[in-house]
Amino acid sequence: MKRMGMIFRAKANKALDRAEDPRETLDYSYQKQLELLQKVRRGVADVATSRKRLELQLNQLQQQSSKLEDQGRKALALGREDLAREALSRKAALQQQVTDLETQHATLQGEEEKLTLAAQRLQAKVDAFRTKKETIKATYTAAQAQTRIGEAFSGISEEMGDVGLAIQRAEDKTAQMQARAGAIDELLASGALDDQSGMHKDDIQAELDRLSGGTDVELELQRMKAELAGGSPQQAIEGTGQGQSQQQPQDTPRFDKQ
Repeated sequence: MKRMGMIFRAKANKALDRAEDPRETLDYSYQKQLELLQKVRRGVADVATSRKRLELQLNQLQQQSSKLEDQGRKALALGREDLAREALSRKAALQQQVTDLETQHATLQGEEEKLTLAAQRLQAKVDAFRTKKETIKATYTAAQAQTRIGEAFSGISEEMGDVGLAIQRAEDKTAQMQARAGAIDELLASGALDDQSGMHKDDIQAELDRLSGGTDVELELQRMKAELAGGSPQQAIEGTGQGQSQQQPQDTPRFDKQ
């Protein structure tokens, strides 16, 4: 099972490498960085909104505190110390709320500054990554085109390989047909195969044609010799015939006159 799992993982890794396009991977990474940057910006906006809300509450509490202080002064002016004491008590409670809100406001303001700085740094990294991404994509595209051109020139690409194989098969078949045609001509000439068309001569007829062709050559040669010697062509031909008929010796008896 371990071996099967290793084989499966190796096959899957090879398939993924074959299907992976670095340009698509870079685009996907850039998209993820943009999404992260958008989340950081949204966080900064949320913190800024909370800070602004606290500022509004602080303004309201400060206004109420000022109002209670004015009421306390008026109560003392009218001789109502009890009302003045109540107004100052409420003002003290509001002041405690103001202090708590100011603390929260300072905390939110610090978080907002940190998030703003992080967003600026992330924006710079995203911009740098975008520039590098486009450079890598352009370089990869150029290298891919150069590789395809080189493969086409060298004939090792899949398309050119198919063309080369087709040419090789055509040349092999042509050579095979030429060899077969030559072999058939030799077999017909030697008489090992019968010529069904009747155009081919048998061996006896071929020998007769050869001998007659040789005789015609001899006659033509004698005619040319006679012309050069000043005789007639007919005499040269007859002389050639007589020479051939007198090859045997004559044994006729000779008688002397007395």
